[in-house]
Amino acid sequence: MWILKKFASAISFSFLITSTVPLFAAPAPVQSSDSRLLALLKVAPRLSPPALEAGLTALKRLRATGTKVRTDVLTIIDYTKPSTERRLWVFDLIHTCILFEELTAHGKNSGDNQAVRFSNAPDSLMTSLGAFLTRDTYIGKHGLSLRLQGLEKGVNDNSMERAIVIHAASYISDVIAKNKGRIGRSWGCPAVRPEISRRLIEAVQGGTLVLAYYPDLSWLRNSKLAGLDASGRNE
Repeated sequence: MWILKKFASAISFSFLITSTVPLFAAPAPVQSSDSRLLALLKVAPRLSPPALEAGLTALKRLRATGTKVRTDVLTIIDYTKPSTERRLWVFDLIHTCILFEELTAHGKNSGDNQAVRFSNAPDSLMTSLGAFLTRDTYIGKHGLSLRLQGLEKGVNDNSMERAIVIHAASYISDVIAKNKGRIGRSWGCPAVRPEISRRLIEAVQGGTLVLAYYPDLSWLRNSKLAGLDASGRNE
């Protein structure tokens, strides 16, 4: 289990830095998984610890398999939170800080304000869970968009076919969330506010890990990247 309780009193503040990462970022310094988890939770106390642990585990396992993945940036989407709350975090792993903390959409068939159903099926209009790598960008009907390659067979590996991308959406804002009780929903894409979409895409493009989390036991027990081991933890 994640080791949070003994450090809970120390996790008492949060801050938001909206920036882009250096073009030629150095590899993230080596830290123990527990120390990195705690350091990142300290700057992002609203993030579910199991979500962050799943992301760090997936990054570690990808590196162990020789997968080409950037280690300076990590994105976590925490679907345990409603759409009215900021639930997408982009971390700078070199400087242990937050680059973005944002609203993000879920698929219209995944739920109303809360995402509770997930699918890998084409035309499901649902969000997919699991580990993704960011790929190339293109200009589409939503402007600059970033393709996501799902890495987990049967969970999200149809993402390219389904055109699951990070893109701007005018139906996402704090005002809409307040007035409607939820933000707009996508066809499965983790869409973000237009005001920050380009900067966010430029920060995470080029082979960074995006981990979409929900405590779905079937996924956690079977995932080779973010799943639980025999001890019941992600490491």
